[in-house]
Amino acid sequence: MTVDRRHLLLLGAALGLSACGGNGGRMPQPGYGRVAPASASSFPDIPFADWTDAEPEYVLYPGDEIEVATPTAPELTRTVRVGPDGRVSLPLVGQVMAADRTLFELESAVSGALSSELIRPVVEVTLKQAGPLKVWVDGEVRTPGVYDMAGDIDAYQAIIQAGGFLPTAKPTQVALIRRGPGGTRMMRVLDLRPRRGEIVALRRGDILFVPRSNLGELANFFTQIRNALPIGFNYTINGQYQQF
Repeated sequence: MTVDRRHLLLLGAALGLSACGGNGGRMPQPGYGRVAPASASSFPDIPFADWTDAEPEYVLYPGDEIEVATPTAPELTRTVRVGPDGRVSLPLVGQVMAADRTLFELESAVSGALSSELIRPVVEVTLKQAGPLKVWVDGEVRTPGVYDMAGDIDAYQAIIQAGGFLPTAKPTQVALIRRGPGGTRMMRVLDLRPRRGEIVALRRGDILFVPRSNLGELANFFTQIRNALPIGFNYTINGQYQQF
């Protein structure tokens, strides 16, 4: 019985691990590097939705530049940047929380705030420029934390930016936690061994956790960071937004 298979049995779940074998330069081969998403039963205290690669509806993040237009009162139209606290400042309404909201949700919020000042206000929010791609890298890496990624980046490159794996790391069982459709929290397992692991492009708000031994450490990880993540790393569980 292989070590990977013993880990699966210990976790009692279908946490698929990538196929092994060199590929000469980290370029994926047919059937190479496939993994199965973690099931909810794997971590009963950590709800996960089924994994999907479908793009969720865009939510706003600190650093995004948006136009908040009011066609019925064009003098109120502003182009603003979402601040580090997730808010934008607008005429008549002041500070409005924008981060972790979709464009439609922000339109509704601003429209509601303006309703006491204008008759049937119309609000249109447009994303002018997305802010930096932020990902969280934690666990057995040299410098864990939240990183701004320049352009498109894959999971292994994010590990390198975080200083690389520690000697105690388990690179064959790296957890990728991602916001899914509807803001749900998803998780899959990655094999990120240098020159042998798979190539997985990251999205903004992704979290990479590198365990010391196996993914049974996830529960402790979530407990430690429950109140530590910045704005932009929220997920919704059962219709309510929650941080880890």
